[in-house]
Amino acid sequence: MNIALWIAAGIAAAIYLAAGGMKLATPKEKLLENPNMGWVADFSGGMVKFIGLVEVLGAIGLILPQAFGIAPVLTPLAAVGFVIIAIGAIVVHGRRKEPKGIPMNVLLLVLSAFVAIGRFAG
Repeated sequence: MNIALWIAAGIAAAIYLAAGGMKLATPKEKLLENPNMGWVADFSGGMVKFIGLVEVLGAIGLILPQAFGIAPVLTPLAAVGFVIIAIGAIVVHGRRKEPKGIPMNVLLLVLSAFVAIGRFAG
């Protein structure tokens, strides 16, 4: 079970680190050029950067506390945070009639929920 939790956390962390890093490093105007990032139009540039920062910090939180045994309760808390982010993303994509954005967020929701439950239980 521990191996499955590490794999799920690693996949989710890698995806969120990449997505968050992109949001942090790319200007809002450039993000809007990506057809998969239309949702950015509904948020201020500062909010997009904040979402990116939260994703990067959460990705770190999925791995480092558990790996180093320092405040390991932060790992399932980060996973719960990602469950909330994924639900919000699903709602935004649903409201914007962007069905292509929903499956990835469902995957991230499932991975994050699995990590949260598994790490809280263990």
